Amino acid sequence: MDVEADLSALREYLEAEGIDGYCIDDDATDSDQRYVSGFTAPDPYQTVVTGDGVHLLVSGLEYGRASAEANADSVARRAEYDYQELAAEHGRHGAKIRALEAFLADHDVESVAVPRNFPTGTADGLRERGLTVTVEPDGIVEGIRATKTEWEIDRIATTQRANEAAMATAEGLIAEADVDDGVLVHDGDPLTSERVKEEIEITLLRHGCGLDETIVACGADGADPHDRGSGPLRADELIVIDIFPRDKESGYFGDLTRTFARGDPDEEARRRYEVTERAFEAALETVEAGVTGAAVHDAACDVIEEAGYETLRSDPSTETGFIHSTGHGVGLDIHEEPSVSPAGGELEAGHVITIEPGIYDPAVGGVRIEDLVVVTAEGYDNLTDYRVALEPVAQ
Repeated sequence: MDVEADLSALREYLEAEGIDGYCIDDDATDSDQRYVSGFTAPDPYQTVVTGDGVHLLVSGLEYGRASAEANADSVARRAEYDYQELAAEHGRHGAKIRALEAFLADHDVESVAVPRNFPTGTADGLRERGLTVTVEPDGIVEGIRATKTEWEIDRIATTQRANEAAMATAEGLIAEADVDDGVLVHDGDPLTSERVKEEIEITLLRHGCGLDETIVACGADGADPHDRGSGPLRADELIVIDIFPRDKESGYFGDLTRTFARGDPDEEARRRYEVTERAFEAALETVEAGVTGAAVHDAACDVIEEAGYETLRSDPSTETGFIHSTGHGVGLDIHEEPSVSPAGGELEAGHVITIEPGIYDPAVGGVRIEDLVVVTAEGYDNLTDYRVALEPVAQ
């Protein structure tokens, strides 16, 4: 990362609790550590935040790159703590604990706070060596990450541009396909979910992004919000396309969903699309700093329930209708704080969230529409520039 994270809230917590440092282990949470250290590596490494800086403990293979790229005040190699000799005597886990203990001691750390998903084995090993290990209760780094800097927003917007290019590729394939006995055909072969996903992923790679789990789900497949879809795409049926790539350099995600239908879907399918679009617009109109994620979710539910469809708010046991939350935060993780759901707290300027209501029923198919927006003091800035329409057009 080119911009250092503002860790003042974390340091305030450490000072208030009388704790010497905050330790993150790469085995526990890649995104939190990447945010704090400005560094990522295939080999495990550890980060400790103290009152005087951010300090990394890395393998020899990563030392040069970490020294050049990380937003850290110091970088140490495991070899400085006799890691190989310790491993020969105590095994790799024992060596890790002892090297980390010595590294912490060099930074005057005898007590550490750790994330809630910090490895139990590492925590127990440090405790056995006499350190005090406290699991912090509130997801402090996750909370800091929720409010994006302008630099972060720009990176997310860049990923979303790649996302839109990929969506245009998918939409064009569907729009340009021939129809043979109700099946979409491209270049003489059935146009399958797999083929469209392949073209989406190729487009993303050309834009510096990657994704392995694209959703292109037709008909009943689209009625399960996380069904990836498979097989031939069919005319007159709803096709849900959900693309959520990660930029390979910055690590920031984008998220975009559109629903298309080639041909003439029936009246009920069109009605569900129209209701979903109204719910989408109502939720967007509710977004602004100071409003809760729960209120935004309620706005979407109001529209869908008034149209006669169930939501989890009206019937927590329903398996059809609006069966998920309205949105979520997006950043270094595809799902992060804040939540746009019944439990969603107050939105703040700088939060980046999705707005993605949907209506689902295997008998009809699925509809979902999703944009990615930045919360502002007076509303939102939309990071998505892609038309909302049921009928696909050639790109």
